[in-house]
Amino acid sequence: MATTKKLVIVESPAKAKTIGKYLGDDYEVMASVGHVRDLAHPRDLPPEVKKSPAGKFAIDIDNDFEPFYVTTDRGKKTVADLKRAAKNASEILLATDEDREGEAIAWHLLEVLKPKVPVRRMVFHEITQESIQKASDSTRDLDVDLVDAQETRRILDRLYGFEVSPVLWRRVSGAKSAGRVQSPALKLIVDRELERRAFVSATYSDIDAKGSKSSGESFSVSLTRLDDRRVASGRDFSDMGQLEGDAVLLGEEEAHAVASVLESPDASPVVTKVEPKPYTRRPAAPFTTSTLQQEAGRKLRYSASQTMSIAQGLYENGHITYMRTDSVSLSSQAITAARAAAQSLYGAGSVPSEPRLYKGKSKNSQEAHEAVRPAGDTFASPSDLASVLRSDELKLYDLIWKRTVASQMVDAKGETVSITIEAGPLPAMEGASFQKATLSASGTILSERGFLQAYQESKDDESAEGEKEADAILPPLTVGDAITISEVEAKTHNTQPPARYTEASLVKALEEKGIGRPSTYASIIQVIIDRDYVIRRGTALVPQWIAFPVTRLLQERFSDLVDYDFTAQLEEDLDRIARGEYKRSEWLHKFYFGDGEHRGLKDVAIAATEEIDARALNTLEISPTINLRVGKYGPFLEVTDPDTGEVKNINLPLELAPDELTPEKAQQIADEPPVVDRVLGVDPATGLEIVAKKGRFGPYVTEVLPEPEAPAEDAPKKKKVAAPKPKTASLFQSMEIETVDLDTALRLLALPREVGVDPESGEMITSSNGRYGPYLKKGTDTRSLDSEEKIFEIDVAGALQRFAEPKYGGRRQASALKTFDADPVSGKPILLKDGRFGPYVTDGDINATVPRGMPLDTLEFEAAVQLIADKRAKGPAPKKTVKKKAPAKKKAAAKKTPTKTVTKKKAAPSKTGNPSSQKPKTVQIRDED
Repeated sequence: MATTKKLVIVESPAKAKTIGKYLGDDYEVMASVGHVRDLAHPRDLPPEVKKSPAGKFAIDIDNDFEPFYVTTDRGKKTVADLKRAAKNASEILLATDEDREGEAIAWHLLEVLKPKVPVRRMVFHEITQESIQKASDSTRDLDVDLVDAQETRRILDRLYGFEVSPVLWRRVSGAKSAGRVQSPALKLIVDRELERRAFVSATYSDIDAKGSKSSGESFSVSLTRLDDRRVASGRDFSDMGQLEGDAVLLGEEEAHAVASVLESPDASPVVTKVEPKPYTRRPAAPFTTSTLQQEAGRKLRYSASQTMSIAQGLYENGHITYMRTDSVSLSSQAITAARAAAQSLYGAGSVPSEPRLYKGKSKNSQEAHEAVRPAGDTFASPSDLASVLRSDELKLYDLIWKRTVASQMVDAKGETVSITIEAGPLPAMEGASFQKATLSASGTILSERGFLQAYQESKDDESAEGEKEADAILPPLTVGDAITISEVEAKTHNTQPPARYTEASLVKALEEKGIGRPSTYASIIQVIIDRDYVIRRGTALVPQWIAFPVTRLLQERFSDLVDYDFTAQLEEDLDRIARGEYKRSEWLHKFYFGDGEHRGLKDVAIAATEEIDARALNTLEISPTINLRVGKYGPFLEVTDPDTGEVKNINLPLELAPDELTPEKAQQIADEPPVVDRVLGVDPATGLEIVAKKGRFGPYVTEVLPEPEAPAEDAPKKKKVAAPKPKTASLFQSMEIETVDLDTALRLLALPREVGVDPESGEMITSSNGRYGPYLKKGTDTRSLDSEEKIFEIDVAGALQRFAEPKYGGRRQASALKTFDADPVSGKPILLKDGRFGPYVTDGDINATVPRGMPLDTLEFEAAVQLIADKRAKGPAPKKTVKKKAPAKKKAAAKKTPTKTVTKKKAAPSKTGNPSSQKPKTVQIRDED
C-alpha cells in the first residue's frame, strides 16, 4: 500500500484533535502526550555505568556531560504506536510547541523513532485553519540551539538537586529536595516573613472630613499639614516603628482635639490653591505569560498553575495564541482584529490613527513570539464563546480579549485637580497647640475614557495611597472660596508589616529579578507548595517553619545558588545557549567544576557538609528562654526555666503562622497548663481505670492496664510474650476531652455495637467507627453512615434501609463540615469534609486536601475554589504499576534476560541534512539491575 499520508506529532490529544480537523485526510495527527524520555535514575543504570563518572547523576560528567536517557513507562506504548504509524508515513512533521521544551520533545521523538523518511519541524503559535495550513507548508529543521538550552536546563537541575538535596536531608528533619529556581523563590517568601517578624508596629492618627461650598456641594478632604509641617502617615515610619523625617505625629488625643476645632466657624477654612493638571493614562501592553498569571490572580483569584492549565486548553482548542511567551508584540493581523473589535463596540474614535506597537525586554528573539491574545484574524467576542467554553475558561478568555482590544485603543484623558484649604488661626484646644491646619482634596475628571471602556489593569495593593481619590469628582472651586467643614472624623491607625507574597506578586518579583522563565513560574510555586515548604492562607503564601532552616542552610552553605543575581545570570546564560552564543558542554563544565575565579558546584557541595551544627541550624530564638525548634515531627517550642534550667518541649498550634509567634505569644503558649490524662472512672466490668488522653492524631479514651509483675531474680527465663494492648477508641468530632464522661467512654470502648439481626439473612448487623469513618457491617457487606452519632442511634429498620441503598463503590460518604456555593467550573456545590487523611474540599468530582495549618473555621469560598482548581490543574495522579514477581527459573544458557534501553545522548543533530542520521549511543540494562 502506498505511503501517502504525512504523520504529524503534537504533545496532547486535544491539540491533535483540533489540528486534525484543519489538515484533512492527507495527514495523520497523533500525540506524544508530553515527554516520552527522561534522564535515567542512577539506580536504573547498569553496574558498569554506575561505577563510571556517569553513575552518580546518570550524566557522564567527564565526557561533555552526556546524559543517559530512558523511555518512560508511560512513553513506551506511545512510542510503539508512533513507530507503527511512522512505517506507513511519507514524511514526519514534529509539531510540538515552539519553545525550548517543545523543541526538546521533538528531538527526543526523533531519537526514539529513528525514522527512515524525511523529518521536519512544523511550528505555529496559534491553532487556526490558516495558521496550521501555513505551518504545514513552511516547515524547518530542528533548532539545535534550543534543544541544547533545554537539555542544559535539565542537566543543570539534576546536578543541583543531586548535590544539594542530600545536604538538606542530613541536616534538616523533614526537608524535601532543593531546586535551582525553587530555592530562590522560597527565599523570597521566607525573607518577607522574617521582615514581618522583625516589624514593629507604630500608631498614628489622621483626620478625614467633608468640605462643602455655600451652594451645598460637598467633597472629601483630609488633614495634610499642621503649622506648615506635614502630618505623618504610615509611609513616614521605618520597619522598626520609628518616625522618620520632620512630619508631625498626631496622637489620638491630639487628633480628637484638632478635629473638634475644625468644625468650629472660628476655624474659617478658605481655598488657597486650585491646581489643575492634565491627566493621561496609556493602556497596558498585551499579556505575556507573567502578566497573564498576575492579572488572573488579582481579578479572578486563579493560581498560576490554574491559569496556565486553563490557558493551555484555550490554546489547544484554537481560542488563543500560545500562552508561554515573554513577548508583548502583536502581529499585523492581530492589530487589525483588535482595532476592528474596538471600533465596532466603542466607535471609530476609540482607536488612534496609528496602531500601537509594543516592545518587550526579551533578548531571546527565537522564543519571543506574539503576546497572548485571541486567535485568528477576527477575534471571537466572549459572548460568541459563552456556550462553548466552561465558566473558568470564559472568564480567562474574557480577560485576554479585553486586554488585547484595550491595548489598541486611545489613551484615557482628563484633568486632575488638587485643592488646598487652609484653616486658621485655630481656636484654643485642649491637648494640642496648633495655629493653622491645611486640608487637601483631589479628584480626576475624565473627558475621554478611552481604553478604560474595555479594560482597567489591577494592582497588587488596590488600597494604595493615591488610588482612592482617582475617581473623586470635585465641584468648581476658586481661590478665596469659603468652605464649611463637617463630619470630621479622627482615626487611629497602626502601621502594617510588608504584605506577604501572593502568587501574583511572587510571579512579578520572579520576573523582575530574572528568576525562571515564563514557562516555569507556575511550576516553581506549585513545587514549593507540594513540598510543604509553603501553604496558602487565602491568597497569601505563608512559609512553614521547616522553610526557615532550609533557606538558612542554603544561604549559609550555597549562597551563590540562592543569590537572586546569580540565578538570573544562569537564566541569561541559558538564553545565550538558546541563541547559539555559548556551548553547552563548556558552560556545564564551568558550572560544575568551576574555573580559576569561582568554585564549581562540586566543590561547594563538598564544603557545605563540613561542620554543620544541625541543632543550631534548626533553632530560631524567640526570647532568651524560648527557642523554636524544627524536629522530626514538626516545629515545637523548647522552653528553659530560668531558675532551674529545666527544659520542656511544647507543640505549636498548627494554624499559627511564623510572624504570629511573638515572644509574648510564645510565653503565653509556654504558660498554658500542660495537657494531662483525665481520669473518667473505673470500668465496672473489668475494674480497670478509664482515662481520656490527647494523642498525636487527636483525643481518645483508653483503659489503663496494671503494670506487669517483675519476675524473680532466680526465676527461669521464659520466652517473651507480647504484652496485652489496652482497648482504645477515638472521640467523635462532636466530643471534647474536657467534657466526655465515663458512660460515653465505655460505649466507645465497647464498639462495634450490635444493632440487631437481619430477619431475612439472620446475620447480625453491627455499627462502628473505622479508618474510613462510621459504617455498618453485615457479614462481608458494609455501608457508610452519615455521621458518627448514627453509630449509637441507628436501629434495625434504619440499617436495613441503608443496606438497600447503593454502596457508592465502597467509598465513605463523609458528612459535610461546611457547605459553600457552586464551583465555577463544575457548577456543583463545594463541601468541606473530614476524611481518612484529614479535611478536604470537594465538588463531587475533585477532592483537594486542606493543607495542614489552614484553619477550617475561617476557610472561605475563594480558598476552597483555589484548592480544587489547583488539584484539577495537576490532573489525575499517575497509576501505580505493581510488578509481579516472576517465578524462579532454572538456569538456561539459551534464555535472554529481558532488557530495556537507556540512550546516552551524543551531539544534537546538525542544522543541515536529515537529523535522523545522528545515531545515539545505547546501553542495555537488565531488569534485575
